[in-house]
Amino acid sequence: MKNPVIKMVFLQLILIGYGIGVRSVDQEYEKILDEQPYRSAFHFQPPKNWMNDPNGPMLYNGVYHLFYQYNPYAAIWGNISWGHSVSYNLVDWIHLEPALDPTEKYDINGCWSGSATLLAGESKPVILYTGSDFLGQQVQNLAMPKDLSDPLLREWLKSSHNPLMLPVEGIDPDFFRDPTTAWQGPDGSWRVLVGSQVGGHGCALLYRSRDFVKWERASGPLHESNKTAMWECPDFYPVGDDGRYVLKASFNDHDYYVLGSYDAETDEFGVVGVDFMDDVVQLRYDYGVFYASKTFYDDARKRRVLWGWVTEADSEADDVERGWSGLMSFPRSVLLDEDQKQLIQWPIEEVEELRGEKVALENKEIESGNVLEIGGITASQADVEVSFRVPNLEAVEVIDGGLLDPQMLCRQKNASVEGVFGPFGLLVLASDDLTEQTAVFFRVFRQNEKHVVLMCSDQSRSSLQTRVKEAIFGSFLDVDLDQEISLRTLVDHSIVESFGGKGKSCITSRVYPKLAIHNNSHVHAFNNGSKSVMISRLEAWSMSRARLVQVHTRRKPSFS
Repeated sequence: MKNPVIKMVFLQLILIGYGIGVRSVDQEYEKILDEQPYRSAFHFQPPKNWMNDPNGPMLYNGVYHLFYQYNPYAAIWGNISWGHSVSYNLVDWIHLEPALDPTEKYDINGCWSGSATLLAGESKPVILYTGSDFLGQQVQNLAMPKDLSDPLLREWLKSSHNPLMLPVEGIDPDFFRDPTTAWQGPDGSWRVLVGSQVGGHGCALLYRSRDFVKWERASGPLHESNKTAMWECPDFYPVGDDGRYVLKASFNDHDYYVLGSYDAETDEFGVVGVDFMDDVVQLRYDYGVFYASKTFYDDARKRRVLWGWVTEADSEADDVERGWSGLMSFPRSVLLDEDQKQLIQWPIEEVEELRGEKVALENKEIESGNVLEIGGITASQADVEVSFRVPNLEAVEVIDGGLLDPQMLCRQKNASVEGVFGPFGLLVLASDDLTEQTAVFFRVFRQNEKHVVLMCSDQSRSSLQTRVKEAIFGSFLDVDLDQEISLRTLVDHSIVESFGGKGKSCITSRVYPKLAIHNNSHVHAFNNGSKSVMISRLEAWSMSRARLVQVHTRRKPSFS
């Protein structure tokens, strides 16, 4: 079944066959989007309440599963369970009842983040997750599907052996959480990493097990840093064809990663290039609002897929008033760049199933101070791809100094500050008179005889009413200026996801326009630099809503 609509209907029939009530929320979403213009149309979020970290994404028997930290009762953090939704295409979703609820002494204060692993040979999925126990300390637990014949894996059993890993031997019980997907070494033993902080240093503790129940801690961590504190939500996976591995850690409100070599025989990991916080310029998945991410390997399409939690950028009071908080980034494919120095991220190709009306132009000059509206699309719900050419680089602006902080540079030279080449880019979620606008743009400089491209996202004028927590984000973009500078931006009501240089730098922002909503929203290409730039190609599409189905009968959780 390749047709996603047929697949969604098939999933609904399965649920009905199990005696479970379902309802489509497409029409309800129409009403929600009218009443709450910040609700996403094609980025994943549950129908209501609080959501944070993505947990345990996997593909099992042709069905994609996404679990996530979820409060079933309110739009603020608390009562943390494992929300559960399923899909055939990572775009359209059926929202199920939570897979794990905090009910046992080892997780009574919350079923916190973790991962799913498919046990080799058995093709059986299992979950490792952190429980906050009755003492408030963090322990690692195991859960398994109750019925493998259920294609949606709706019910999960907690192991009678829980907890499996305890905060002993110098581990602070407040800093011991978020187990990774496990992997099997050449000796047949399973390995898993747990995020921690030992002696004030962030680290990924390594555990091994022959049976996935009895786990032993390795003599040392897989990797650690004396320049960071606690590592949350670690992730570890191979990338590329030359044996490179990615180690990701979440700290300081961002997701940082390093590339390295891994010896499966000795479990030794060595960073190739810059280690965590060893340079002003750091490797991050995303330079905006993006945290606690998780990847999984999609064996059906031979790709690695990444999700990140995109937080709200206004206040908790706003969350309560809306009745929901948090959403997911659109799923991204993750690849190693040709230079093997960084990752490339790109929206998975299934997003193109939602593309509708298209407008296009090419070889268009934008002179200094000009703004060009991109009409003919639904600008509050759009996918825009544009490539710029910058001629005559001899006149480029020079910046002095040594290592520069790109975010600080974006603050100093925001979308309103004229340069030579730049700022130029896109104004999205813009009101009729441009009093509201979110600018995603580039600037070109020369420093030490080399050209530097700065990519920024400026939310300082995104709303007349709501001030976001961080007004400007920035990143340096490693591109060849003899070629084009590309930008792709997904706009979805209150989220703006941008991919510069074909995915070399990503910036996600949250904005809450008062005027630029629904049909009153616009997209423009702009140039506030003193020199003209060329749009070599621009294509933009209106985006349809994802299809959503919600289970509405509450079941009792099951335990072993």
